[in-house]
Amino acid sequence: RCENLVEVYFQLQQQVMAASAELGPALLPQLLERFNEVLSSLVKSSFLVEKQPPQVLKTQTKFQASVRFLLGPRLLKATPKPYVVRADMVTEKQARELELSNYSNTLSESTGEIMHNTVALETNPTSGTCCANFKNVLLKKIKRCERKGSESVTEEKCAVLFSTNVALTPSNVSVHLQVLSLPIVVIVHGNQDNNAKATVLWDNAFSEIDRVPFVVAERVPWEKMCDTLNLKFMAEVQTTKGLLKEHYFFLAQKIFNDHSARLEDFQSRHVSWAQFNKEILPGRGFTFWQWFDGVLDLTKRCLKSYWSDRLIVGFISKQYVCKLLSAEPDGTFLLRFSDSEIGGVTIAYVIRGKDGSSQVENIQPFSAKDLSIRSLGDRIRDLGQLRNLYPNIPKDQAFGSHYNSEWGGVQ
Repeated sequence: RCENLVEVYFQLQQQVMAASAELGPALLPQLLERFNEVLSSLVKSSFLVEKQPPQVLKTQTKFQASVRFLLGPRLLKATPKPYVVRADMVTEKQARELELSNYSNTLSESTGEIMHNTVALETNPTSGTCCANFKNVLLKKIKRCERKGSESVTEEKCAVLFSTNVALTPSNVSVHLQVLSLPIVVIVHGNQDNNAKATVLWDNAFSEIDRVPFVVAERVPWEKMCDTLNLKFMAEVQTTKGLLKEHYFFLAQKIFNDHSARLEDFQSRHVSWAQFNKEILPGRGFTFWQWFDGVLDLTKRCLKSYWSDRLIVGFISKQYVCKLLSAEPDGTFLLRFSDSEIGGVTIAYVIRGKDGSSQVENIQPFSAKDLSIRSLGDRIRDLGQLRNLYPNIPKDQAFGSHYNSEWGGVQ
């Protein structure tokens, strides 16, 4: 499409030049100047990031990225020395200044040190593409900016700026091309990964397409958050079975710390960034996102097939489980994600006394490590007190396909 537009541009330019006498000395320069603006705008917007750098980037770790110049094969002059694209780290403030100048300013200084940050812009005659492939770039160190208030380093967003100077044919006009990557959170230690992912998720989900870098809303509608959590869950776990209405109800009670509201009451609410990943959940040592990310990791690693077969209720409160199970026959059980531990799944089951009274017990949560030693299916088979999966499915019928031959390997 860019190439077609450039052809239209050249045809129009020829027609204007052919009619230069009729256009006269006043109009012709104006038209030619406008033509240059149009070409420059088209050329600059056809320089784009084809493969984004990782959005959570650890220092001293190699990464890959590539940029593509869509009009390269059509407009670049053949030169003895190839054009070179450079990659630099920029802060949010620098990205904003570049945006405000409409990318006409050049970068004054890089905010971090990147190794192997220059690559040739090459045209591939077979595929007809013009790309610069950064294959083993390494962010050596990062210069942190001054942060606002209580902002942590994992809330700080940077980007990679790719830039080059090229000469266009046939006019020989020199153009400075530059394009920003998506926002990146730079970490120096693996334990920052979880919080960095939260910043990236919030930015990807809730930022506007046309924005000042990297402004994003502080509060978003709860319904939008539900969609985001659902998409994230399905993508991470690689399942087609998403979250259900009752799961959202439990998550809303958790994030808003409100157990008296009805399902409909939450639909008009907004959730803040602080509620998502700054404020510690009541009586816990972690935030909502840290807890949810633990569930994601556990499900992805150990519970994917159980979740996809809808054998795990998962997102349900301890109190509600008691309500559900207390009226059920002895040995009825269900599976829920642990509230008190990050990345744990627990089994709740009912015991009936001889007098008919019921008691709901919760088994100590299983972590990913536990389930790598012995799978969830086999653990359920081991536990004689578990009989029927709620509401009323014999456990061998529900979990039989998940049993391994005795002690046979990890699921």
